[in-house]
Amino acid sequence: MNDGSGTHDAVVIGGGPAGLGAAIALAETGARTALVARRVPYPDNRTTALLGDSVDLLERLEVWPRCREQAAALRVMRLVDDTGRLIRAPEVRFACEEIGLDVFGYNIENRALIEALEQRAAELPGLARYDDEAATISPDDVEVAIQTRAGQSLTARLVVGADGRQSLCRQAAGIEVSRRSLDQTALTFNISHSRPHRNISTEFHTPQGPCVFVPLPGDRSSVVWVAAPREAERLIASSDDELSEAAERQSHSILGRVSVEPGRHIFPLGIEQPRQFAKARIVLVGEAAHVVPPIGAQGLNLGLRDAADIADIVRDAMLAGEDPGSPQVIKRYDSARRSDVASRILAIDVANRSLLSDFLPVQSLRAVGMHLIGSVGAIRRLAMREGLAPSWRRSRGHGNTSRPL
Repeated sequence: MNDGSGTHDAVVIGGGPAGLGAAIALAETGARTALVARRVPYPDNRTTALLGDSVDLLERLEVWPRCREQAAALRVMRLVDDTGRLIRAPEVRFACEEIGLDVFGYNIENRALIEALEQRAAELPGLARYDDEAATISPDDVEVAIQTRAGQSLTARLVVGADGRQSLCRQAAGIEVSRRSLDQTALTFNISHSRPHRNISTEFHTPQGPCVFVPLPGDRSSVVWVAAPREAERLIASSDDELSEAAERQSHSILGRVSVEPGRHIFPLGIEQPRQFAKARIVLVGEAAHVVPPIGAQGLNLGLRDAADIADIVRDAMLAGEDPGSPQVIKRYDSARRSDVASRILAIDVANRSLLSDFLPVQSLRAVGMHLIGSVGAIRRLAMREGLAPSWRRSRGHGNTSRPL
């Protein structure tokens, strides 16, 4: 709905999962919130593995009960060295019960998650909806003026930019971004298979990147296959039978007979990180704030942590009588997100570089590291907990990854 008022405590620009999550979380703090985003069906069949406190956040926002039945639990994660190199790492197996959990998280099609978020957003009387796109965003010392493409005018004390990689919000704030392209491409598609996945996600490490088979409800899985650009182009151009055979071969037939479902998508990989996460009454969330390769399922989980943090910071600021868009408030958001995003990007980058390296000492170090994780329980449990959510967030009370989900 649109309440007709053009003045808000916070306006969220962008209606992806991170933007919808931020809008709902902000509205539930009592902040006068608006969401500027087109209502459009999610365009493809890509999926997301929701880990750790992402599910906790969706539970608190009353979103998760609406889509849980469309998600598959992730109880075991296997890492398999399939490089064929002379020096190979041992298989590592992470089991959720080892750290006292029933599940690590859930894999869900993005369209089901978006639908559940949209349903919840439509119920909130404190969330005004503008089914439109932002045309101009003009911050000043007191507020941010927003003009939509349909000619509506809004003002906000705080703008949350959830408008993706080509963020107009980021541009309006004058925030620079560092970008680095990777010589890798991700191919995504879904499969059905003759053997049950048993809620085990298996990631095969190949010389060109990881290929991961992630459970979906029933005897189905999603596939994220990272390869050299030419190989990815060859795979996406192949017939259904050819791609099914390639996926079965890459999976070493652990899922039995494989059949590719309609819908394939390909995208080049890169790493993007802004110089700041907040400036000029504008804060960035989701892919406006970070772009990472689909390694370790960190992308949307980072975006939902962005949403949780800005809602917490705005709630505390307004309870203290502060302006939610003031420099001292948005600086707290910048500080909160900087270490989380930087540490995740570093871990993903190091893991990816070590996999791609032909340098024998690097391969040896990787093999030793994987051996330690696989054989030393304390290190393995630490890796599992940190993979779900950073330990400093748990100490601040964000989520609770020590209990069953």
